[in-house]
Amino acid sequence: QSQLVESGGGSVQAGGSLRLSCAASGGTYSRNHMGWFRQAPWKEREGVAAIYTGGSSTYYADSVKGRFTISRDNAKNTVYLQMNSLKPEDTAMYYCAAGGLGLATRTYRAWGQGTQVTVSS
Repeated sequence: QSQLVESGGGSVQAGGSLRLSCAASGGTYSRNHMGWFRQAPWKEREGVAAIYTGGSSTYYADSVKGRFTISRDNAKNTVYLQMNSLKPEDTAMYYCAAGGLGLATRTYRAWGQGTQVTVSS
């Protein structure tokens, strides 16, 4: 079973950038679709970005298109989320997940513990 560990979260001002990383171990990472999700207080978890096995297909929530970029390095078993032009509404706990379809949260089987992103105005 895959184990996922996120890193790279932190506090930034609006307009700033962060790069999240998700290191995968165990399981069959290279054959898994991977996704980033986020959950703000009092809100449901939502899909942010997803990348399919070969890395050629990516999906983004409308709210982050043009600002966030998902990528993966199969040799390092790592998926990244580059976040630019951050807004206060991007503040949330960000989770990495494996084995699902697109941004459909409930289809993902393995989840990391999350990394906090806080954007101040």
